[in-house]
Amino acid sequence: MKTKLLFTLILIVTFSLTGMAQKNDVNEATKTISDFKATNSKINKLFDSAYGYVVLPGIGKGGLGIGGAMGKGTVFKEKKAVADCKMSQITIGFQLGGQKYAEVIFFENADAYDQFVSSKFEFATQVAAVALDAEIAVPMDYHDGMIVFTKSLGGLMFEASVGGQKFKTEMY
Repeated sequence: MKTKLLFTLILIVTFSLTGMAQKNDVNEATKTISDFKATNSKINKLFDSAYGYVVLPGIGKGGLGIGGAMGKGTVFKEKKAVADCKMSQITIGFQLGGQKYAEVIFFENADAYDQFVSSKFEFATQVAAVALDAEIAVPMDYHDGMIVFTKSLGGLMFEASVGGQKFKTEMY
C-alpha cells in the first residue's frame, strides 16, 4: 500500500513538472522581466547595467525525498535575445511538495556570460538565489560574476536538500 502511494506521488510530481515548465518564448521572458521590475524597482539597475542575463519564466519543481526541477528560458546579451536556455535540477534530502518559480541570472561581464553560454554550465549547491519581493533591498554584489534572483509563482514546497542546477544554451 505504501509503495503504491509513493509511486503515485512520484508520478504526480513528474507530470506536474512537465506541465509547469514553460516553452521557450521571448515574449514570456519579456513579460517576466516586467514582472521582476514591477515587484522591486531597484532591480532595474541590474537589467540596465548587466552585460547579459538569462530569464527563466516558469521553472517547475517537485520532490519527495528526491526532487527535480526543469524550465526553459531566454538568454539576453546587451538587452537582445540571443539564445534559448534549458535548466534542469536534481536534489536530494528532506523535501515534499511542488512549486513554480521564475529565475533571472545576471552576468556582470563577458567572462561570466561566456562561461555560462559556452556549453553546459552548472551551479554548485553553494550558489544562493535571492528571493525577490517588494520589501527587500536588491543586492548589487556579484558572486563569481553572477547574481541570481527567484520569484515564487505558486505552490508549496518544504525543503532542506542539496543539489545543483545544470544549464544548456542553444544560440540563435
